[in-house]
Amino acid sequence: MSFFADKRREVMVHIEKYMLESMGTYLKPIDTNWQPSDFLPDSTSETFYQDIRILRDNAKDLSYDLVAVLIGDTITEEALPTYESWLAMVDGHSKDEEGGWMKWVRHWTAEENRHGDLLNKYLYLSGRVDMRQMEISTQYLIADGFDIGTGHDPYRNFIYTSFQELATNVSHRRVASLAKKDGDTLLSKMCGVIASDEARHAKAYKDFMNRIFEVDPNEAMLAFEDMMRKKIVMPAHFLREVGLKIGQTFGHFTDAAQRLGVYTAIDYVEIMQQLIEDWKIEGMRDLNEAGEQARDYIMALPTRLLRVAERMKNPTIDYKFSWIAG
Repeated sequence: MSFFADKRREVMVHIEKYMLESMGTYLKPIDTNWQPSDFLPDSTSETFYQDIRILRDNAKDLSYDLVAVLIGDTITEEALPTYESWLAMVDGHSKDEEGGWMKWVRHWTAEENRHGDLLNKYLYLSGRVDMRQMEISTQYLIADGFDIGTGHDPYRNFIYTSFQELATNVSHRRVASLAKKDGDTLLSKMCGVIASDEARHAKAYKDFMNRIFEVDPNEAMLAFEDMMRKKIVMPAHFLREVGLKIGQTFGHFTDAAQRLGVYTAIDYVEIMQQLIEDWKIEGMRDLNEAGEQARDYIMALPTRLLRVAERMKNPTIDYKFSWIAG
């Protein structure tokens, strides 16, 4: 085994112990946590059909792009089996079911699983969606898997999840705001509680990565640089519809998100800046020459990307999703 693999295994043992200690901080107790049924019409209630009519009435004025983004977000959330299996393959951690990493992955997945469940049921009841087409896309996304550039490296995976949880927080929070503006207060409330979960999970992964920077700053910095050079791709970047190739639908989905301002190129840069600040990259000590060069690259990147983002034009609407009914 190489020195670096040995070192990372030591770091992961350190992180796993901390994960077990901090799970109660970043994940909520299952018995008292919110569940999808807390927000949706109660099928055992005498007012069930009336409640569905109200839900459908409120959903009918949601904009086309907002429905498209909501569907894409839902499919992304429902692809959790892919994400769980990917996290379980990370190198250097104990496979002990009660160990910090495996326990965290299961409990994090269980908390995240409520998101897709809630949004899927809402979309089914809304009457705005061709559910079969959406379900096909979900099955495709799970079956196709993904390549997010992290490999099995734990450092790159922590960097990716830190970034991704911040991005999903932004997306769900903006959808909540737009839904409220379109008159759907139920959808707004649902996306708000999902965004709150994502914010908590982002804090967790950022904290775990911060612990890595404390004990292995050079390798952590090189991993951060590598992920920024590759660019963080969204977990749904293989998204597709019937008859389309892998990834073709994802471009249309991101166009809709950019038009609405749900998630933009500027958001990408701002998340990067937030991670640089949270991990105190600028003032980090004990770096070797490679680590210093990696930090220089990271520190200069947001300004360069912001100039590109500010010149980008919003894409025009020229695509009809098979997911949306009518």
